[in-house]
Formats: sequence, C-alpha cells, structure tokens
Amino acid sequence: MNITYIIGVVLAIVVFFLGCIMGINIGPNAPEGADIITVELGNLWNFFDAASIFIVIGCTFAIVVASFPGKTLGSIPKHFGIMLNANKFKPMDIIDQLVDLAQTARKNGLLALESKANEQEDPFFKQAIMLIVDANDPDKVRAILENDIECMSARHEDSAALYDKASSVAPAFGMVGTLVGLINMLRTMDPTSGGGDLGGSMSTALVTTLYGCILAHMIFGPIGNNLRIRDGEEVLCKEIIVEGIMSIQSGENPKALREKLLTYISQKDRDAGGSSGEE
Repeated sequence: MNITYIIGVVLAIVVFFLGCIMGINIGPNAPEGADIITVELGNLWNFFDAASIFIVIGCTFAIVVASFPGKTLGSIPKHFGIMLNANKFKPMDIIDQLVDLAQTARKNGLLALESKANEQEDPFFKQAIMLIVDANDPDKVRAILENDIECMSARHEDSAALYDKASSVAPAFGMVGTLVGLINMLRTMDPTSGGGDLGGSMSTALVTTLYGCILAHMIFGPIGNNLRIRDGEEVLCKEIIVEGIMSIQSGENPKALREKLLTYISQKDRDAGGSSGEE
C-alpha cells in the first residue's frame, strides 16, 4: 500500500479544512481577551458554492474526455490500483531469480531454462528467457527487450499525461468560473438594477479559483507523480532483467552476475534483501 500518498492527501485535506474554520489570535492586532485559537464551523459554508463546483468539475471532466481516447479513460480505475501498490516491483527478487537461472544454465545449458520460463507470471521475463532459449543473436535479443521497455514507458507516460492535463485544466476553469462570477457581480453594480450583494458575488467568483487549485494540486498532481514513480520502478526491474538475461546468454558466472545486478539498486535495498540471496 502506498501509505505516503494516503497520508499526504489526507493531511492536505485536514489542514485545508482546519485553515477554513480556525482563527489564530496572535500579534498586536489580536482581540483582547480572545482565545489564541478559535473555531467557527460555520465558516465552511463560505467555501461552498454549487455553481462553482459544477463549472470546475464538469468542465475539467469534459475536456479530459475530449483530449484522450476511451481506452485511456477506461484505465483510470487501474491507474489507482497501480498507484496505491507500492510493493509490486521488487528488484531483489528478480536478481535472485536471475542468479538461479544463471546457475541452471551453467549446469544444464540454456535449453533447460524453458521450463523456468513457463513458470514465470511476468510476460516480459518469460519472453526474455525464451529469446535466449531459442538461440537468438544477442544484439537482436537486447534490441527486442529494450524496445519493449521504451514502448511500455511511452504508454505509461500517456496515462500520466491524463492527470497532467486535468491538473492544468482545473485551475483554468477555476479562472473561467471567477470571470463568470465577476461578470455577474458587475451586472449588479448597474444603477438601474438597484445594486446587489457585491461581497457575496465577489466571494463566489473567487471560490471557483480555489476549487480549481485544490483539484490540480491535491488530487490530480499527486496521482500523475505517483504513476511516474511506478513507471520508474517497473523500468528498473526490466532493465535488470535485460542485463541479467544478456549475461546468462554469454555464460557469466552467477556470483559475478549477482554483483553486477546489485549495482542497479541502493545499498539499503541490497542490505535489506541480502538474506534472500544464495549462500
């Protein structure tokens, strides 16, 4: 579970609501005898406006739908699952498997790896093993696998771009809502209309921008960043697989292979996973 994402978003929401209802009476202009901290739950209604919510959320959703194909939009629930799963990619486990494959290949030859490939749940890992089992040229094997990684990363970037688009569009429509509110406010200033509640109209205009900023920086921005982090983790694991498979094909010693692959991860991760290695 991606606990840091959950903590960060929940903390941001809590701090925002506390800021809306709290007053801190410190300084020379603080009322005499007033409590240092005051709480007014009724202040929350100052930040609620149904029309503003409708404009910002509705228009942001509409523009995102117009900007991306249905296939990408249909993957949104999957994006949340990927983002929240912080322990899906485990480089140390992959290194252990590659070392085991290298030992099997040295003892029984590359053809003995076919049964190991059939045990793999990861299609990329299985494909990589079968490419060397079928005795393909090393340059061809590397080119195929690296192209697979590049195309995968490009697809992931397209998914993250959806949230970048929403993050940029939400504040823009917040400003549109503000302009709508200002236009309505200016109309009430017409002497022939008898005037109106200018303060309320101005408040409505500004709260729309607030909604846009909240959506952009508290919702969409963190999702896009976390998707890119997951992409980086998956790319790292696949790069380890490519390097390991190429070394196995060249007949590299399993111990030397482990030392080479460990350079892809931090010392902390090496120490944490050291107990799962070969004796």
